[in-house]
This record gives sequence, C-alpha cells and structure tokens, in this order.
Amino acid sequence: MTQFFAPARFARAHFTRAVAGIGLLVLGALPADATTIERVISPGGIEAWLVQDETLPMISMNFAFDGGSAQDPDGKEGLANLLASTMDEGAGDLDSEAFQGKLEELAVSIRFNSGKDQLFGTLRTLTGTQDEAFDLLRLAINEPRFDEKPVERVKSQILAGLRQKQEDPDAIASEAFRDAAFGGHPYGKPEEGTVETVEKLSPADLKDLHGRLLSRHRLAIGVVGAIDAKTLAPLLDEVFGKLPEKNQLPEVADVEPKTGERISRTLDVPQTTILIGLPGLKRDDPDYQAAFVMNHILGGGTFTSWLFEEVREKRGLSYGVGSSLAPDDHSALLVASAATRADRAEETISIIEEQFKRMAEQGPTQEELDKAKSFLTGSYALRFDTSGKIAAQLVALKLADLGIDYFDRRNAEIEAVTLEDVQRIAKRLLEGKTPLIVTVGPQAS
Repeated sequence: MTQFFAPARFARAHFTRAVAGIGLLVLGALPADATTIERVISPGGIEAWLVQDETLPMISMNFAFDGGSAQDPDGKEGLANLLASTMDEGAGDLDSEAFQGKLEELAVSIRFNSGKDQLFGTLRTLTGTQDEAFDLLRLAINEPRFDEKPVERVKSQILAGLRQKQEDPDAIASEAFRDAAFGGHPYGKPEEGTVETVEKLSPADLKDLHGRLLSRHRLAIGVVGAIDAKTLAPLLDEVFGKLPEKNQLPEVADVEPKTGERISRTLDVPQTTILIGLPGLKRDDPDYQAAFVMNHILGGGTFTSWLFEEVREKRGLSYGVGSSLAPDDHSALLVASAATRADRAEETISIIEEQFKRMAEQGPTQEELDKAKSFLTGSYALRFDTSGKIAAQLVALKLADLGIDYFDRRNAEIEAVTLEDVQRIAKRLLEGKTPLIVTVGPQAS
C-alpha cells in the first residue's frame, strides 16, 4: 500500500523515501561486477530485462502494469490499492488460506502494491521451486478470486490504517498538499482512499478494475538471478501471455501543480509538520540530471545539504529536513519537508525559503558541486546489495524510458553537469516562484 507522501516522517528517517515513485529518481550505475543487462523477448513478444547471476540459487522478478490509483473511479478511491492488496488472497482453485499456505510451503514470496500510475508486483523464489512459483504468480495475475471473506478482512486492515491516519500529521499534510496541488485531477485522489470510499468497495469492483487494468500495455519486467534467457522466455508467456494487449483505462492528462497557497491545519501533536512545494521536472526533461544534482546540494544530501546545515546544524530547528524531486507520469514536484516546534514553524519556513532564493540567485560553489557529484557517482553501488533491488531498478529504468544502456551512461551524465547547468536549472525552478506551503500542528502560542 502507498500514500501520496509522508515527508516529515521521511525526513526523520534520513530520507529513505520522500514520495511514492522516488525509485525513478535514483537510477544509477550497477556495481562494476554486475552481469550485463540482457533484453529477453518471449515467443509471444513479451519483453523483460534480465541480469543473470548464478551466485545464489534465487530468482527475483519485479514488474509493473500501466495504471494505478489515478484510475480509481470517482467515489471509489482506494480501489487500485485494494486490488493490489487482494490479488494474492486466493487464485484459481486455491482459496486464500490454500494459496498463502502454498506460498509458505514453497518459501515463495508474491506481493503487489499500487502507485499513482502503476500497479507493481514482485516474485521471489528459489530455483528449486521456480516452476511452482511462476505458476502461482500466473494464477494471481490471471485468476484472482476476490472472495468476500478475505476481501473484507483486507478492507478492515486498510480501514484501520486510514482511521489512524486521521490523527497523523504527516498524512493530514499529505492530503492537504495533494488536494491543493492537484484539485480535481486524478492525482488529487487519495491513493489509499478514504474511510467512506473504501467501506463501499466490493469484490465486483475489484473484478471490474482487474479486467480493465491488467494488460501487456507498457508492461515492464525486470528479472535478476539464477535463470537464463532461454528458460525465462516461455515463463513470461506463461504468466503474462493471456492478458489483453491493451488495457481499458481512460487517458490521464498532464497537470501543472498549483502553488502559491498557504494552508494550515491545527492538530494537538508535539510538532508542526511542514511541506513546501513547487513544480518540478518530469524525468524526460533534458535538465533533469542538473536538477538532481542541484537538489542534492539544496536538500537531498542528508547530512551535507544547505537545508540540513541551516535548519538543523546552525539552529537546531528540526531533527530532519530535506527536499526531493518527485517526477510522475503526468506531473512533477519539488518538495521540501521538515517537522519542528510550533513556535518555530514560521522561522523554519522562512529559512527554507531563503535557501530556495539563495540557490536561485547565487547557486552553489564549484567545491559544493564537485562534492555532490562525487557522492552521487560514488555511492550508488551501495543501493544494489540485493537481487530484488536490482530488479526494481530495472523496472524503474524501463518505466522512465531511459534505455537499456542507462546504467552505463548515468555516472557520466552526472559528471557532465556544470556549475552553469545547476545555476540555470535553479533559476528555472526556484527564481521568483511562490510555493505551496502546508503546515499541520498545534496552535502556536
């Protein structure tokens, strides 16, 4: 399950995840000893990207279908999230208990989750149970049961989480930000839905969305592990081959996030959550890498950024503060976040805005740029410490349409960013802009 974003909590967790979809931002070079990425085409024409690795007898597969919570019908917000949460709750002739028991018996993991624009899935299996694992995945994708009892059980879990979030400042801030930025656009819909909409969702709704959403259209598949192309190709057809070529979903229009508004919500909690947002860059923008480096200096570098230095180190206003680029299929944001004492919230906001202005007017020094590029190129291999993470990056790479050779190009693209590039994109994104500001917390005394 996903939500729009939880930036204050994200900041306190040292920026492990700023927004849904952040994985598209951090594509980088695979470790030097990684196997070459191989394009595999099944007999039925289904494409997957494969990194063959015989180190361990394991296979990791990640995949993504086109369509996510932005496709939830009006009044049925949370449907894509519920769909993802129930596809492994029984399939084919196996009810929920039997299906989950089979997974446990074989030590196989099958999971699904949804985002704004995609429905994601993962498979993890040992090679010895490869055939059984892929067959269970085939059932989950093509023949999910959506039996009433497990659907109601999963709904109750989601509803419990939604009720908790009604008193969560991060969730409240995210909702207010989303509503203000995207209004009536599909991106304005809550990904997990609301208590009112989720309560009304039925197995019939799930069957309808499943039939309209799952298809081979823009299907992205990444596989890593002890499997070769010859073995993988027919398995792709077995799992995905019976899906329709196209989905039955309406087009989602591009949207520019609305900014310039100030929104405050009062909540009796220890700190005030702050979100500050501006339009960002979509991933295919030629200036994206320059913006990525610029943001690292501004607020993306956990312990080295301007925001961390000015807000936390110099003034002790917030345990965690930072900024992130968030490109989606149909819009993009640059969002800064922090959590601080209610009586210091205005000061914190002012300092963050001052750093935006400083970046737009002065930009970083050459030394700051060199350090940022060195970190971004040198640290990336640490992110590829499991086959599952590599498989996820392959899918993100495919979704972003960056090309199968991007891993080989990425560090060179970062190295090529100049001080002039950063200054240009800083002015483009930050100069003279009035951000959307959302605060949630106690009434300041």
